[in-house]
Amino acid sequence: MSRTINEIEVQILWNRLLSVVEEQAQTLVRTAFSTAAREAGDISAGVFDMKGRMLAQAVTGTPGHINSMARSVVHFLDAFPAETLKDGDILITNDPWKGTGHLFDLTVVTPIFLDGSAVALFACTTHVVDIGGLGVSAEGRQIYHEGLYIPLMHLARQGTMNDDLLGMVRANVREPVQVVGDIYALVACNETGGHRLREMMREFTLSDLETLGEEIISRSRRAMADVIAKLPQGSWSARMTIDGFEAPVTLAATLTIAGDRVQVDYAGTSGLSRYAINCPICYTEAYTSFGVKAALAPWIPNNTGTLDAVIVTAPENTIVNAPHPAAVYARSVIGHMLPDIVYGCLDQALPETVPAEGTSSLWNLSLLAGHGLTGTEGSATRAFNVTTFHSGGAGARPRQDGLSATPFPSGVRNVPVEITEAITPLVVWRKELRRGSGGPGRQRGGLGQRMEIGSREDAAFGIQARFERGVYPARGRSGGGAGATGRLSLGSGGGLAIKGLQIIPAGDRLIVEMPGGGGYGDPFARDPALVARDVRYGLIDPEAAEADYGVVLTAGGEPDLVATARLRAAR
Repeated sequence: MSRTINEIEVQILWNRLLSVVEEQAQTLVRTAFSTAAREAGDISAGVFDMKGRMLAQAVTGTPGHINSMARSVVHFLDAFPAETLKDGDILITNDPWKGTGHLFDLTVVTPIFLDGSAVALFACTTHVVDIGGLGVSAEGRQIYHEGLYIPLMHLARQGTMNDDLLGMVRANVREPVQVVGDIYALVACNETGGHRLREMMREFTLSDLETLGEEIISRSRRAMADVIAKLPQGSWSARMTIDGFEAPVTLAATLTIAGDRVQVDYAGTSGLSRYAINCPICYTEAYTSFGVKAALAPWIPNNTGTLDAVIVTAPENTIVNAPHPAAVYARSVIGHMLPDIVYGCLDQALPETVPAEGTSSLWNLSLLAGHGLTGTEGSATRAFNVTTFHSGGAGARPRQDGLSATPFPSGVRNVPVEITEAITPLVVWRKELRRGSGGPGRQRGGLGQRMEIGSREDAAFGIQARFERGVYPARGRSGGGAGATGRLSLGSGGGLAIKGLQIIPAGDRLIVEMPGGGGYGDPFARDPALVARDVRYGLIDPEAAEADYGVVLTAGGEPDLVATARLRAAR
């Protein structure tokens, strides 16, 4: 039976629990084989009570993984009730609808026992480099094209690994060493969390986490309720058009603030795509709840108590609620856009609060070479498969410029070019901020990047493109201008599509120009000194100072305040 915990102990135990889950996450980062986990931090880690409620999450990780994993543990307990689990059992799945949205994410859950009793569950997720099928492609038509589907099952029983499953994985993926290595890293991640939790519980003479868990969840829920209750009550709607694959996609949402909850409904959103940009509802919930919480209460801990304050609904067979067997590999193309549409609603309820639209969807470069994919060359051509994480610009904020080359809302880190060059025959010849790509505004949108990539071998290579903002740019807010659209092209001059497999011929180079974020507020209200600074640092063209911002510069590059005032007044 749980003992009572006083106020001081609650605070000490809460901070200790945070250190436990962060060490859990860092174990995954340090032991992972793939660059997604090791370099980009595309993971999640957290501790759950025996009812499947998330108590604490690691700071390291992405909202899509963390918030969908927070819901997935309940699915594991439905299939494997807590009372049937044994010490040494480990569970696994990559079910997109019961995990984190696509087959490339492996979620592992481990029950933790103390003195013979199950006291907690640790869960973690990572994105693996390959899972078979079409590979990292948005061109699949059904989930069956997208690789090995692992239902909820045992990865280990009482300490004995499921070698049949591991053999199946090795036989189905292009990078068996990396993928199986990441599975063992997931196991080690939860083992570290369990070890540290048992140390904490013994130190504080806790026999279970029931009392502490109730305190954490109830306090977080009350804190969210207090914040929401102070907001304007009502409903607000917004729409956004993005590129899509075979046709443009409309994202529509109505956000309702009522009592102590926020509801977001996606009625009016486009139907399913024929391709793999469809988004399961679990991933829609993950990024919607993140968008709401980031805007309204970022200081409140993220756990079941806070997540329950945001209710997400969407009609089935829309692109944000794709049922089985829809293809869903590139669900982030849609999911990462959802905070932008949420902010379109919140801007009406809470002006001068939320940022302008950003690039949002990641511009990750999934680069590869191999027989049948990029040509028919013989063994002299080195086969490889790597995903290197990079980002366009974020939207400007009401009082600050947008962040350049920053992955909001994902939160993953950019992968150093040296890593990509070390494990592939590729060379990144250029990586720089893309001048002028941020939307003009009182606060300027964040800049995208420009990259130029070639191969050290006399061989073709490919990119599995799954990008957004190539046709429809990130829009500004409150009078701010749109960011630049993104594009792919060849060094020789030809254009490439921003979705699907694109081939870079032998001897040619890939040019990647990433989008910029939208601006915020009237550009003619921007501080002339900031405009002069942007020109001096090469962030905008000199011509843009006058054309976009109404700022006249002297021959020395300083703002001519008299001429600037005259030009702005004449507008």
